[in-house]
Amino acid sequence: MSTSTSDVVYVWAWPSGETEPVPVGVLRSRGDDGLWFTYGRRWLERAGSFALGPDLPLGTRDFEPHGDLRMPGSIRDAAPDSWGQLLITDRIVGDRNRDPNTIDPQVFLLNSGSNRLGALDFQASADDYVSRDDDAALAQLQEAADLIIAGEVLPPQLAAAALHGTSMGGARPKATIRTSDGEWLAKFSTSRDTYDVIHAEAMGIALARRVGIDVPEFKLVASMGRDVLLARRFDRGAGGTRRPVVSGLTILALDESTWRDGGYPSLVDAIRLRSERPGEIAERIFQRVAFNIAIRNNDDHLRNHAAFWDGQHLELTPAYDLSPAPTSGETAGQALAYGREGQRNSSFRDVVAVAADYGLSNRRAREIVNHVIDTIADTWNEAADEAELSRRDRSSFQGWLFLNPGTLDGYTPVDPAGPPVKTSGNRPGRSLDRGRFDFRRFIDDAAGSSDEVSAIDAREQYGLGFQDLAAIVGRGESGARLDDLGELRIPTSALAGGPTGAAGSTPADR
Repeated sequence: MSTSTSDVVYVWAWPSGETEPVPVGVLRSRGDDGLWFTYGRRWLERAGSFALGPDLPLGTRDFEPHGDLRMPGSIRDAAPDSWGQLLITDRIVGDRNRDPNTIDPQVFLLNSGSNRLGALDFQASADDYVSRDDDAALAQLQEAADLIIAGEVLPPQLAAAALHGTSMGGARPKATIRTSDGEWLAKFSTSRDTYDVIHAEAMGIALARRVGIDVPEFKLVASMGRDVLLARRFDRGAGGTRRPVVSGLTILALDESTWRDGGYPSLVDAIRLRSERPGEIAERIFQRVAFNIAIRNNDDHLRNHAAFWDGQHLELTPAYDLSPAPTSGETAGQALAYGREGQRNSSFRDVVAVAADYGLSNRRAREIVNHVIDTIADTWNEAADEAELSRRDRSSFQGWLFLNPGTLDGYTPVDPAGPPVKTSGNRPGRSLDRGRFDFRRFIDDAAGSSDEVSAIDAREQYGLGFQDLAAIVGRGESGARLDDLGELRIPTSALAGGPTGAAGSTPADR
């Protein structure tokens, strides 16, 4: 591993359809002014050469760093992010607490793994390509991540394994791995997690696919007694080919300090200008906005959006990092604004109100939102099986991480002033606006089969929400108990009055 502070880094790329990289240009340090990029003459003269990104058109000029990125945006997209920088700072600099901005950026480029996002890599030579990748067992990668999180020193064999975690972006521990059936991004849980992050993200992917959003294949595997989420690499093709990818940050020509100036509508505008299928971009991105709101994914910043790049055109990559985030209440906000006036409240009502920002009618926006809501509700158990959710998480995630009541506040599935809006067909007893819950039917059905009912049945079969359950259990001696599986069970007698104490009352009556 290089500890050199060389002023020169050579950029290599995989041409379309090829399995070996070629040198394309050079990064030269100008001290505090960062790394400047220049295309190599051989690349410019090569048949089939392409611009490395929308910010780096082919030519002989020197390209300066963009904003606070310390290098051009398309180059920065292939560089290690928070987690990778932490690993490199720990191993190369020997001080994991050191501010990465005080370290020469070329140190991170030359000491990170070669199996990075997109189709670029960084080398100390323009003539000899040396891949910085070795095989490592999943257990080694998991153990290395655990030790780093705990602040422990990595033994040499695990430090070498940790190289696999330096090539991808993000703040959470992850690593790239190869298996007999392809290349995957492995995501690990940590001792600091306050909920089951791994299965929650698996649930996000499983539901997104059912909604109709393009997502990577995933699977869950065991390592050291814990589950690891593997997501198939969408930037890898057959036989070792690679696909160039640029982030939303690069697409909008923003940096880490200005990314909030961008938003989903700006992303629509920029991708549509360079897309070969511009007509579908706005609706696909609006659908992703609605889904992020539905699952409380408020880590939807511009690095968590990307597009494939072929030198001329941009096309959306599959959605990724669909990670629900816990909130203590019902109010939340998206990281990225979904309205041109900066609207970012995690609310279906508010996102439908800005439908025109996407060129959509109010009716079409409601159809998209209704489809997201109905699909999550109707396929919950099926998706939970695929995501291997525990019985407890099936109950606790629904209405908290997924379809939190705050996202539904004020939203009506039908526009009173407009034509009928398509829905997927609500089941009896379930309402998109938290109204019309039939407690009498619920009690009769439950009492006909048992003296008590589980919270899962109350929520999944009848749409009873957390607030309703809390109101019922909170009325004196309800007799609620936890069974051997940790599942809340409530006597049907305690349900007789509904959440307000009056039989047949509804959440809408409160």
